Amino acid sequence: MEARLNLFGNAFAATFLRQVNAAGKTVSDSTLPASTQELVKIRASQINGCAFCLDMHTKEAAHAGETAVRLSMVAAWREAKVFTEAERAALELAEQGTRIADAAGGVTDEAWANVAKHYDEDQLAALVALIAVINAYNRLNVIIQQPAGDYEPGMFG
Repeated sequence: MEARLNLFGNAFAATFLRQVNAAGKTVSDSTLPASTQELVKIRASQINGCAFCLDMHTKEAAHAGETAVRLSMVAAWREAKVFTEAERAALELAEQGTRIADAAGGVTDEAWANVAKHYDEDQLAALVALIAVINAYNRLNVIIQQPAGDYEPGMFG
């Protein structure tokens, strides 16, 4: 299986990806907990069916010490006892922010109020940016059918 477009070999795509990566680096350097960041990336990627991002972020999370139990339960986080209330609020925001078209009102006031109880304003800004960035990556990879399975933790820096 090969991607429809080589994002790494196309000059325009490479320039665009440098900018998206810079936005992602800003988020990863924020005070939003790294484990929460990976959980959110995994959940959005599950919803969007992005195998490439799922491969990357589950491996990165495991490499950083995330447990197999928590990784396997991200898709069913509502029923799982292994996530903190803050993580659950972030996962809810990630779902609603990813499934905007599924709900006429977008993100609910209740979801926002709940997440705002757990994160400060800078962390909220980082969380919103993270949801936007992972959705952009998901869409790029799904559209071009980027193959998955070969990712090694740290391979992109």
